[in-house]
Amino acid sequence: MNPYRKILGWLGKQMEDMRLHLARPDALIQLALLGLLTGLLAGGVIVLFRVLVENIQNLVLYGKGADAFETLSLLERFTYPLLGAILLALMFRWFAKGLYVLGVARVLERMAYHQGHLTTRGFLLQFLGVAIALVSGHSVGREGAHIFLGASTGSLLGQKLELPNNAVRTLVGCGTAAGIAASFNTPLAGVIFSLEVIMMDYQLASFIPVILSAVTATVVSNMALGNAAVFSVPLMELASLKEIPLVIMLGLLSGALAAGFIRLVRGIASQGKSWPIEGQMLAAGLSTALLGMWIPEIMGIGYDTINLTLVGGYGAGILLLMAGAKLIATSICSALNVPGGMIGPSFFIGATLGGGFGHILAHWLPGLEIQPGIYAMLGMSAVMGASLQAPLAALTALLELTDNPQIIMPGMLVVVIAGLTASEIFGQESLFLTMLKAKGLDYRQHPVLAALRRVGVASVMDKSFVRSQRLITLEEARKLIEGKPRWIVIVEDRKPLSILSGIALAGYLEAHHDGELQDTADLPQTSNQTDSQALVDLLTIPGKRLELAPIQLHETLQEALERLDRGEGEALYVRRMSAPGIWRIYGILTREQIESSYRL
Repeated sequence: MNPYRKILGWLGKQMEDMRLHLARPDALIQLALLGLLTGLLAGGVIVLFRVLVENIQNLVLYGKGADAFETLSLLERFTYPLLGAILLALMFRWFAKGLYVLGVARVLERMAYHQGHLTTRGFLLQFLGVAIALVSGHSVGREGAHIFLGASTGSLLGQKLELPNNAVRTLVGCGTAAGIAASFNTPLAGVIFSLEVIMMDYQLASFIPVILSAVTATVVSNMALGNAAVFSVPLMELASLKEIPLVIMLGLLSGALAAGFIRLVRGIASQGKSWPIEGQMLAAGLSTALLGMWIPEIMGIGYDTINLTLVGGYGAGILLLMAGAKLIATSICSALNVPGGMIGPSFFIGATLGGGFGHILAHWLPGLEIQPGIYAMLGMSAVMGASLQAPLAALTALLELTDNPQIIMPGMLVVVIAGLTASEIFGQESLFLTMLKAKGLDYRQHPVLAALRRVGVASVMDKSFVRSQRLITLEEARKLIEGKPRWIVIVEDRKPLSILSGIALAGYLEAHHDGELQDTADLPQTSNQTDSQALVDLLTIPGKRLELAPIQLHETLQEALERLDRGEGEALYVRRMSAPGIWRIYGILTREQIESSYRL
């Protein structure tokens, strides 16, 4: 045999074994290795994206820096967003084919309804679309793009390897963590965000690969771009516990502002969803251009403005004005489908709100020696946590970005109060869910379905079965049950029709073993036909039979249950194409097995 064929055959066997093992929820070693690979690939994608965008930004901003839109003339600040809007409209019209919702909202939707399967088209649209939006000064962030690109990298890797869907979902979580980690140099925040928002799963089999992916992506990013912190923050802390009531006030203000942000996005999205994509992009571009002409700090990501805010570079009036303008510009861009993220803008809005609040307090209460910068940091975390409904991720990001352990206690307080204010007092969901529902895409997260999504059909299916034609002789029937199979798959015209309990056939043969097989399906027999040659009709003999429907080897128990609930069959046979036009049956899956798996 050709040695190459032997090697390929061995590799194919190993991949097949790995797919079957990954269908289990505890395939920790394999998932850890795949998480590591996802981190490497996603980290490389994020580095490529950042290098491309920052170099082009530096070029169009005359070498003044990637965020220096303030240095542009009035005409340039008006023209850039409009040109970007035209390019985005053309790109979406020609290539999107209706795929307008991207970013984190898209990842959530694909996780909820498509087992985490993301597309190459979406990947390219996000990569190019966010690059155009950022270079032209639209009020969006890069983190949502990084999350989507990382999640898509993990998803496409899993699909390419034909992994079971429960493993693909885990790789989406790995890519998400890698995207945030490489974006902010915050691996822990990436892990928390992935588990808290995308996967909603805190089991060990999810933790380990996600952590490895985040760490790996951070290493890749640091090697290529350096490990400098995103924000230059001096060490600050509350002067005394007398400031706690003021922190509570900031939490209430941040929660109220976040609720207003969410409502504004929902309102604009509802009004604009019937507009053609060209109208949406041009409206967003014009809004950004008009606001950017007079307040250029709101254009682009705005990290330079956040840095100046943290060190007291602005006064209270301009900070509050920038917070309001950024909120309006980001709401319009996000609601009208300009590709980009909302984490960076929520940081900007929170930092300027908190900084303005801190300056006012410092003026009114000079005896407390208030540092406005610490309120800017707390505002960043509060608005992010409240608007995205991700308190743990917001708190972890605050700690990693500031490298200041003294910020933990007031940070915990402000994040909790802001989140409760937005969700309980004002009744708002997260921006991500708001965007989905405004576009007519519902979102459900049920604990039973979440548990079923973590398990592939291959780990639960019953492998104790034999295949048989409908009509067989008595001798063939006896051979069928020699191995004591639990099920007999009845095949007609090469198509599995139903399953018969092996016990039923054994009982039938036992009842007729002494030449009593006169009622064998009432089929005609020739005069020279012996009892052993008499035909048995497996579709008519007494016994438990279930109609069959196919399910693919890579699918999850959630998908299996949905097929049964739709009435596609009474049981499922698990299959995979082993060669063109040739299907291999791996096992049988019944409703009882699915329910037993969930109870375990």
